[in-house]
Amino acid sequence: MGFVSGLWDTFLALANTFRLADALDVLLVSFIIYNGIKLIRETRAEQLVKGIIILMLVYAASVVLQLNMMKTLLDYFFNFTIIALLVIFQPEVRRALEQIGRSKIGSQNWFQFSSEEVEKLQQQKRKCLNAVVDAAANFQKTKTGALIVFEMQTKLGDIIDTGTIVNAEPTVPMIGNIFFNKAPLHDGAMVIRDGVIYAAGCILPLTKSDNVSIELGTRHRAAIGMSENSDAVIVVVSEETGQISIAVNGVLTRNYTRETLKSALEALILPDNAGEKKQSRIPSIRRAKK
Repeated sequence: MGFVSGLWDTFLALANTFRLADALDVLLVSFIIYNGIKLIRETRAEQLVKGIIILMLVYAASVVLQLNMMKTLLDYFFNFTIIALLVIFQPEVRRALEQIGRSKIGSQNWFQFSSEEVEKLQQQKRKCLNAVVDAAANFQKTKTGALIVFEMQTKLGDIIDTGTIVNAEPTVPMIGNIFFNKAPLHDGAMVIRDGVIYAAGCILPLTKSDNVSIELGTRHRAAIGMSENSDAVIVVVSEETGQISIAVNGVLTRNYTRETLKSALEALILPDNAGEKKQSRIPSIRRAKK
């Protein structure tokens, strides 16, 4: 009873000194830990975290068992842990910062466009979307490979620099010429910015995930990699099967038809009147294995 009474007294003492700021502090730390776990889950970082935890357990054992040499080696290791973590987790840290930047606060537009400019931009985006859908449907029939990137909030200047500036009106013939298998730019990706074909022949980063289906080729791996490193929407047409796919946020969805492709792109790219993406209109398509 004395032990239970002591615990109760300790609890009451903590409760009496607990402030609203302490509750806010706990909530913020819990939020950071939760999102950190979400960020590294099912990535290579998950295995690295497990390795660090094992090293911490070994360090604790070396202290208890007085393994001085092991403790000294781990002391040197943990002295540079912060720098090492920043280097090792660079892709995850970058993705986390980009997600913060794409949040409602980070994406707040402080320089509002006029309603006429917004409407003009929306018309240009819709015209481009229709051209891409028609071109993808043609590619599907002819089994022409294509890789088309819609730039969203994350700017893709470093990707654009790897290709050739086109800055052309989006039309079916123009897209067809870029991805014609004898054209010099057909092997790279086409980047669309604000409803305009801005660049072509661009090189995208390949996904580093070990869980991607072996049936997926370089185009699909590049699409997944690009979607892992930005909020871009990537359309892929397979050169082998003519199958149309979309990569968003590291997930590849497949087996699109002309109609479902148009519906999905409208939901992802064209905001509604409230300025939010119409996620509920995205068709339910089978996901590729990751």
